[in-house]
Order: sequence, then C-alpha cells, then structure tokens
Amino acid sequence: MGSLYIIIPAYNEEANIGKVLDEWYPVVEAHPGAGRSRLVVVNDGSRDSTGRILEEYAAGHPLLVHLNEENRGHGGAVLRGYRYAVQNKADYVFQTDSDGQTRPEEFEAFWNRRREYAMVIGWRSGRQDGCSRVIVTIVLRMVLRLCFHVSVKDANTPYRLMEAGQLRENLKLIPDNAPLSNVLLSVAYVKQKQPVAWLPITFRPRQGGVNSINLKKIFRIGRKALGDFISLNRQWSRRFRQERRK
Repeated sequence: MGSLYIIIPAYNEEANIGKVLDEWYPVVEAHPGAGRSRLVVVNDGSRDSTGRILEEYAAGHPLLVHLNEENRGHGGAVLRGYRYAVQNKADYVFQTDSDGQTRPEEFEAFWNRRREYAMVIGWRSGRQDGCSRVIVTIVLRMVLRLCFHVSVKDANTPYRLMEAGQLRENLKLIPDNAPLSNVLLSVAYVKQKQPVAWLPITFRPRQGGVNSINLKKIFRIGRKALGDFISLNRQWSRRFRQERRK
C-alpha cells in the first residue's frame, strides 16, 4: 500500500488545530503503511497555544509528529514538512492546511489514483472563502501563464497527494526562501509534463481564528514574486534543456 505522510503547516491555529487533528489523524491510521505512516504538523513559530495543544495530542497519538520551527511563513513550513517526509522515506506525501477548510472524507478519491499520477491535486470548484480569494486565484493563473508559459488550474490548492520520489526531485527546483512553494511545485510538475490529475474538492470557510494572510499581504508577495517567477523560469528552462541533451 505504501506509507503516507500528511503534512500540515500551522501558525497560531489554537482555534482550529484540535479539530483538524481529530479529522486527519484517522486518515493516517487508515493507511498505516506497515507502521511507517505519520501525520506531521509543522508549527511555524506560533505565538498562541498551538504548540501546547500539539504536545498534548502527541502524548496519546503516536503517529503524530510535531515539528517546532522558527516562523518562516506558509511556504517555508510546507517545504520543511515535505523534506522531512522524503528524508524519512515516505512513499506518498499529502499536504493540507490547518484552518479546517478541507474535508478528509474526500481524500480516498485521491489515494485511489496515486499510482496513476505523479501528483493528484484538488481544484476548489465551489469555494466558500469569499470572492476576493477567487479573484486572487484567477490573477495567479494569468501570472503563471505569463511567467512560465503553462496553464495551471489551481496552483495553490492545499490539497495535494504526491509520489515521494518525484517530489524529492522537484523539491530541488524550489528555492529555500520561496513564499509560494506550493505554487512553484504545481508549475514544476506541469512544466515538465509530469502526469497530474485535478479532482474537484470542497473548500469551506475558515473554521475559526483569523487568517494570517490578508489581501494586502497577498498582493505584496505577488509583486515580488513576479520578477522571481520570470528569473526562475529562465533557470528551469536552461536546466530542462541540458537534461534533455543528456
């Protein structure tokens, strides 16, 4: 069956993290991978009681790993979780977020297709988190087409299942300080024409607490990312040409 590592970044999620753990821990139990599967929560320098809740939960749930890190933002926390998974020889790596917007009951459709694709990723077909977020997704799709010359359906979805070997190779393409690491990973798979499936998912409103990423911050990150994307596309294009010549 293969081992499964579920990666969840968390920052100041005391209002949500307990319920999210209750929802996703049974998924790991249902896919034990001969005892090697884990639920990995990357505590991204939370200043509330998120860390304490994780410690208490881990005491009674041996498949939970919580990594306490300095705050590096969502992109850095996700990369830390992915690298932990591949270093510990996971077979499959799944990522979602700690705000309760995704549904664990939709996971099986992704798991059932894991052998057919390098990545199975959700697209938020009926988003319930506001029109402004939908607009951001549309703009991001246009920016990626402009910078990378690829069409990516929903690049930043926090609901993706990846075969670990291919993920390991694609992580080499992602800068350590990339704030939009999941976006870049999505582009890397598509740009290299690796097999990717898009499945519709439910995307609920945030279940509690306050989102640490507001629209002002999103557009500030986006302005900086535009130049970074163009430069990175040049680097990738040179690298891919060299690899094809070998």
